Amino acid sequence: MKTYVVGGAVRDELLGLPGSDRDWVVVGATPDDMLKAGFRPVGKDFPVFLHPDTQEEYALARTERKTAPGYHGFVFHTAPDVTLEDDLVRRDLTINAMARADDGTIVDPYGGRADLQARLFRHVSPAFAEDPVRILRVARFAARFPEFRVADETVALMRQMVGAGEVDALVPERVWQELARGLMEQRPSRMFEVLRECGALARILPELDALWGVPQPAPHHPEVDTGVHMLLVIDYAAERGFELPVRFAALMHDLGKGITPEEGWPSHHGHEGLGTKLVAALCKRLRVPNDCRDLAVMAAREHGNVHRALELRPNTIVTLFERSDAFRKPERFAQMLLVAECDYRGRGHEEHEMRARPYPQAAHLSRALAAARAVNAGEVAARYVDNKDQIPEAIHAARVAAVKAALHDPRY
Repeated sequence: MKTYVVGGAVRDELLGLPGSDRDWVVVGATPDDMLKAGFRPVGKDFPVFLHPDTQEEYALARTERKTAPGYHGFVFHTAPDVTLEDDLVRRDLTINAMARADDGTIVDPYGGRADLQARLFRHVSPAFAEDPVRILRVARFAARFPEFRVADETVALMRQMVGAGEVDALVPERVWQELARGLMEQRPSRMFEVLRECGALARILPELDALWGVPQPAPHHPEVDTGVHMLLVIDYAAERGFELPVRFAALMHDLGKGITPEEGWPSHHGHEGLGTKLVAALCKRLRVPNDCRDLAVMAAREHGNVHRALELRPNTIVTLFERSDAFRKPERFAQMLLVAECDYRGRGHEEHEMRARPYPQAAHLSRALAAARAVNAGEVAARYVDNKDQIPEAIHAARVAAVKAALHDPRY
């Protein structure tokens, strides 16, 4: 019975990165051997055990056989005669198919160390094609390690998988899980570039894939292409370290531009309303968590109004707050302002130029919201005890007056 650290912990150690969670493989043991040693079984599909002291996961070395389409279509086999090499060959990428023995020796039967040095993502074996989740994982790894490229033969294999319909068998929860993790990596744009290159984006997120080739007005968007703009926006969100709902909303904010009438291009009048419906449908399909969904829908609908904030009258601003439920959820409204700023910064100007440009709209609306929230709605309502139907209008008017005073707006 021998134990080895495998996968990401070995990879990150060789890259000199902070240690990630360790996964262990046990060779030459049976489930009974593990139980006698005090390990606690937790695996559902194949034998995985928790160490009695460290609570780290130890999996028996295993092989697998494809029996049905999709992520769950596998039968696993474990036995004392399954070797470490047998276990490693079923893994996705060579850089994830290395192991470290107790004495520190690196076991690298498939060239993972050389691919690390070459900054290359390369599949271990043709068995890669049996699991469509691996396409999402490669794309996510590209976002984590943006200096790596995907080997030509691996891209070709991923394209074959897409063509064979394997991607269509992915369950929504797993797509969202990998998408969310990729958005939180160093450079999320790389994830979508990889998915586009192999054709998977058009199958998983067709609404997003439709943005490439859609032009925008060059004076405002030197990058012109809406898909390129989206990549710039999400990378800016990642650079700023924003949380997942902001990054997802930044990804979704311009979906409507993919379905505006071509005869009107490069303008996209009404794309906010079109995008709101697309975002809502996409979130329902992928079962996106409520906090991400609600912010994304609101940002798609309102980001144009945020950009025009300096032109809006106080009455329009308060109506925007009401429509966005900003009085009950000011934190979410603040997140939407971050999404709008990402949209503004994610443009094809020189990077230092875009960082230096002011974006006063966010501070303008934040100041207005603080003034409107300071209005004591209860006191206003108390004046209309005999005319309760006038209360909403009176509260609205009081908030408008407060916003006007805070912004020193002479127009209203």
